[in-house]
Amino acid sequence: MGLELKKCDVIVVGSGPAGLSCSIEAAGCGADVISIDENGRPGGQLFKQIHKFFGASQHRAGVRGFDIGLQLLEQVNKLGVNTLLNTVAYGIFGQKTVGIIKNEKIGMIQGKKILLATGAIENPVVFSGWTLPGVMGAGAAQTMINIHRVLPGKRFIILGSGNVGLIISYQLLQAGASVIAVLEAAPRIGGYQVHSSKIRRVGVPIFTSSSIKEVKGDKEVEEVVIVRLDDSWRPIKGTEKSLTADCVCIAGGLHPSIELAQMAGCDLRFFSELGGHLPIHNENMETTVDGIYVAGDTAGIEEASTAMEEGRLAGIDMAQKLGYLSQDKALRKKEGIRESLLALRSGPFGCLSHAAKSNILQAMKTKRGSKILF
Repeated sequence: MGLELKKCDVIVVGSGPAGLSCSIEAAGCGADVISIDENGRPGGQLFKQIHKFFGASQHRAGVRGFDIGLQLLEQVNKLGVNTLLNTVAYGIFGQKTVGIIKNEKIGMIQGKKILLATGAIENPVVFSGWTLPGVMGAGAAQTMINIHRVLPGKRFIILGSGNVGLIISYQLLQAGASVIAVLEAAPRIGGYQVHSSKIRRVGVPIFTSSSIKEVKGDKEVEEVVIVRLDDSWRPIKGTEKSLTADCVCIAGGLHPSIELAQMAGCDLRFFSELGGHLPIHNENMETTVDGIYVAGDTAGIEEASTAMEEGRLAGIDMAQKLGYLSQDKALRKKEGIRESLLALRSGPFGCLSHAAKSNILQAMKTKRGSKILF
């Protein structure tokens, strides 16, 4: 037996930082919002982030990720957003209808606007022994230690020195584990210096131009063979070195979760700087399908601060087009958010170089000729 058809102004798929921020803006203007999330708790990646955010005060500098999550949840609850947890959005159909599965029952929700804030998926890295118990994604390790308070091992090798790899290294140390080494295939560290400095200060070595050749073990990880790489990323014979470990965390980057956007017919483009294929969108986060928006990692891999601002931008545009917010007020709010996004994407903490952003801006002009903002 299925669930009855529900109707609302705004459907938000994904209640991470982008989804919550969109819900707050839209509901705060008076829109009827239904938020859908497959997890048992809203908040997404924020509740895995026990470190303090940095940057400007307007971007919640000095506040820990899970505290930001609690603040957003408090606002959502006060505004009366209908949040459906343990609910899977399995498809998007005509007339902006989202198919859901909850408690093994199928239902449909019809909205006037839809935000897709479904996040990202970890990239796998394949090597001999990669299926042994003890080899996991960095996100899985982060969930275990920060959400469930379970330490999955004692001696860790981290593959990948982007921000995720560096942050999980420090969090594992805080949880009482030993981080034997961080490996990076590229010739330089991929994450921010503020993160790499933390683990270097406590003596964790970071090996660049290095990777995993093989993981050995009977029924679980026991030994990790690492190897140096040449300029063409090929293993250099004779540089193998064995390290004793019982866990390997793969932090090989992320790619946007775009399945629902594909199903909705949104135009996609490939941008390596932002993680791969993603739905193209205009300056208000609206895709090439009228009324369907994207924000957060679904719109390109960046940081949580950027995801929140993108969600706000989408929510304000929805509220304006639904008649809950005047054009003048919406314009003022949008301009402030765009200035904030520019600040986040510029300077030493910017996730894209100015040259890359210029190339993306040029390439991402939609068929309708809308201006694209990154």
